[in-house]
Amino acid sequence: ITISTLGNAQDFGNSTDARYTYSTCSSRTRGFMGGGFPSLVDTIDFLTFATTGTVTDFGNLTQSRWVMCQGASDSTRGMFVGGLNPGPSTTYNIIDYITMASTGDAKDFGDISSTRRMGSGCQSSTRAIFAGGYTPSNTNVIDFVTTSTTGDAADFGDLNYQQKNGSAASNSTRGLFFGGNDGGNPYNNNISFITIATKGNAADFGDLTVSVGGGGSSSSPTRAVRGGGLAPGNSNVIDTVEIPTTGNAVDFGNLNAAGHNLQGFSNGHGGL
Repeated sequence: ITISTLGNAQDFGNSTDARYTYSTCSSRTRGFMGGGFPSLVDTIDFLTFATTGTVTDFGNLTQSRWVMCQGASDSTRGMFVGGLNPGPSTTYNIIDYITMASTGDAKDFGDISSTRRMGSGCQSSTRAIFAGGYTPSNTNVIDFVTTSTTGDAADFGDLNYQQKNGSAASNSTRGLFFGGNDGGNPYNNNISFITIATKGNAADFGDLTVSVGGGGSSSSPTRAVRGGGLAPGNSNVIDTVEIPTTGNAVDFGNLNAAGHNLQGFSNGHGGL
């Protein structure tokens, strides 16, 4: 999609193989997809935003895994976080990182505060935020790292509900968290937000047009979009909000295929 213009999604191309529940991050020129299932992989693919077409192999994660947390990035580094290897079942607290302008395998950055999967990620130009997930129960923890360094994540605050399978997007100031499973309800329509420069708990922003989990999100400096997911069947709905305000989402358009366990990225997010 072109985030500034409401409307339906268009076909961009194909990944190197069919998979889902991967993790994503992006620079101004490239978008990256790491890991995934059903053929458990450590593959990192990338695409070039200015073109359309099939993506290219970038390198490999430090560990094959799926149902990963949403990734995060600044203009230089991208990060892939958490996830699960189902056989034997192992959940990870890994933070991998890549230098997005090059190609090559991911390196170890540090660890998030607990082993978990199905969390949300967003970013400013200095901080990466990782929130919620399954640990093996839903959590409201928000972690952060300073993207230009390496090391373990520190506590930022808490989401306003226990969330897994949600999604997140941000500009350089605010991070927004969308929907997901809150433990008591399979799906919810909650939108919450944080100010990324200031540690603290998330606050209520408004509501999505649908109660949904397992969708993908992306953003421009002014607008966040969230699409797809389970609601409870596969959804093709794309919602949007204006990040500097608060309020309920409005309809943006539709994906070109309904689906869930997907993630999004853009070349205009808050880390750039």
